[in-house]
Amino acid sequence: MAEVRFEQATRVYPGSDVPAVDALDLTIADGEFMVLVGPSGCGKSTLLRIVGDLIQPTAGKVVVNGKSAHQARLDRDYGIVFQDAVLFDWRTVAKNISLPLEMVGWDRRKRAERVNELVDLVELAGFESHHPWQLSGGMQQRVSIARALSFDPPLLLMDEPFGALDAITRDEMNLELLRIWSESKKTVLFITHSIPEAVFLGDRVIVMTPRPGKVAEILNIDLPHPRATAVRDDAKFIGYVKGIRERLGVR
Repeated sequence: MAEVRFEQATRVYPGSDVPAVDALDLTIADGEFMVLVGPSGCGKSTLLRIVGDLIQPTAGKVVVNGKSAHQARLDRDYGIVFQDAVLFDWRTVAKNISLPLEMVGWDRRKRAERVNELVDLVELAGFESHHPWQLSGGMQQRVSIARALSFDPPLLLMDEPFGALDAITRDEMNLELLRIWSESKKTVLFITHSIPEAVFLGDRVIVMTPRPGKVAEILNIDLPHPRATAVRDDAKFIGYVKGIRERLGVR
């Protein structure tokens, strides 16, 4: 199970009088692909970091799987993927993926079995012995996703993971992520500045207000799965994108 609940979650950074996130109530259901979209500084990444126990709320709380975010981190209930893949250049693909397992003492055989499963999942078979500098940006992000899934956590937190990729690679990674999500059955909290990406990926899209960050609108994305690139030409897809742009005042 991987349900996340924000209960009046508020975060005010030191030296600021304006909350980055203000009294937010929101529930992410088990198995849901939830996307947060909004302007820079609206609190999207702040929310993700609160769930990941990287920062604490100033007021209110976040409940992950019925426990505190801190306990969820100790229990390895989630994996995190950031915009930069943050891989170690001197370690191979396999060794980058296995690093979290090494750190907690998994034996070599068990690590190897898990790495093989993950390499297959992210479709990097044949690249296990390559180093990050030998991979494209999209392939590096696949390694990062595999590493985040190493403990098979029920929750995956993704903070603008494809923001640095070119448009073609980004579209390919969107498709790959949806495939991985459908196969792994994870709950996903995904942050993006891209409105089309939000609509393409999400079961629901949370539109955030400018700071202080609040929920401006919640959209249920009624598009079929599995999703293909062609859905971007669907009238519903275009309507969702247009509606979010108007809600954010984007011309």
